[in-house]
Amino acid sequence: MPEPEPKPEPEPKPEPESPQTAATVEAVWRLEAARVVAALARYTGDLGLAEELAQDALVAALEQWPAEGVPAKPGAWLTAVGKRRAVDHFRRAETLRRKVGELGRELEIDGVGGQTAGTDAALEAVDAAASDAAIDDDLLRLVFTACHPVLSDQARVALTLRVLGGLSTAEIARAFLVPEATAAQRIVRAKRALADAGVPFEVPDGPERRRRLASVLEVVYLIFNEGYSATAGDDWLRADLCQEALRLGRLLAGLMPAEPEVHALVALMEIQDSRRRARTGPDGEPVLLLDQDRAKWDRQQIERGLAALVRADQAFAADVSGNPAAEPGTYHLQAALAACHARARSAEDTDWQLIADLYDRLVRQTRSPVVELNRAVAVGMAQGPAAGLAITDTLTGLRAMRGYHLLPSVRGDLLLRLGRRAEARAEFKRAADLTANTRERALLLARAAACAD
Repeated sequence: MPEPEPKPEPEPKPEPESPQTAATVEAVWRLEAARVVAALARYTGDLGLAEELAQDALVAALEQWPAEGVPAKPGAWLTAVGKRRAVDHFRRAETLRRKVGELGRELEIDGVGGQTAGTDAALEAVDAAASDAAIDDDLLRLVFTACHPVLSDQARVALTLRVLGGLSTAEIARAFLVPEATAAQRIVRAKRALADAGVPFEVPDGPERRRRLASVLEVVYLIFNEGYSATAGDDWLRADLCQEALRLGRLLAGLMPAEPEVHALVALMEIQDSRRRARTGPDGEPVLLLDQDRAKWDRQQIERGLAALVRADQAFAADVSGNPAAEPGTYHLQAALAACHARARSAEDTDWQLIADLYDRLVRQTRSPVVELNRAVAVGMAQGPAAGLAITDTLTGLRAMRGYHLLPSVRGDLLLRLGRRAEARAEFKRAADLTANTRERALLLARAAACAD
């Protein structure tokens, strides 16, 4: 008989005792969940178990914080509770002695020295030793572990977005343009595969590190994109995810300084994030790129991005020395696109033909319909809306684009510029129906209404 399909894991959301507690726990969990899970995964060596222990710690917080108050270091509190739950788990499984022995040997190897008084002391000593390591970041270990070759590319990204980025299954499904059930199955199977294979919780060395880099970069950029333009909810931006992705990108740049795509991704994220203050209005409503007040763009962050792009150029030149036909990677091309916008002091100063040419190169590399849609926008600006609309016509029948709200949104803009207001209105309404983001829906409905004036 065929193996039964795994049931999607529920998104656990314990009921807090008061609205104030709910808001506090939600804020803390959003900031600390990934770090707590990553720390517990390092201790247990089991990502699925680490998630369960973190959820147990969250339940304990909901029970204790209303009466005792929020601790000064809530993330450390949650991690400590999770560690105690881990010890209980291993004791019940009659493996505590083996685990303590392994930790003791790790201490001797790391030079911590001496026998500890007990399990808690051993765990604390391992913590201290790890914090002194040259490259020590549990979140980075988590990314590389989730990107292990035992998993498919899609499963690697979905799992890391779930445990590192804190994205819901629905958000991951939207990022992949797949049904929610498919995304849920990928996550469940990925955790099971890692546990069955006994994958170590580590940042690999040498060739293995480079083999996993493409998936790692994809994970980081998808996390950034979810923060840059949230797929669901009431907020247009999720600055916490953007900052987490930038932090991970910078760590990767320090870890792999000879990799041009790492520097290019950092450049891309820095430049895009520099527009954050200009991307929303006074009430949090979205402001589109051509309407943004560029005086609000963070010029210091743009300079950091351009400097990272220079490092990417230098690393690429060294990497392909003697091969003049070599093409920069996808993040390198996207960073060059972002730099075109950043260097233009106004929308009118933008070199749209250069942007269209860069998108043409990017389409040839990726064969992505989403990238082709972006090319349609650039071509529409450089050569006129009719040329852009002709490109979007080739995308409307693609299955992967049927639920993608930006396709009718772009078509609506191009139709409006051509004076075809009724058709534009229908496209904006269709885009509004497809998006799950409250702010974006309001913007699209307002654009649809303006077409009727």
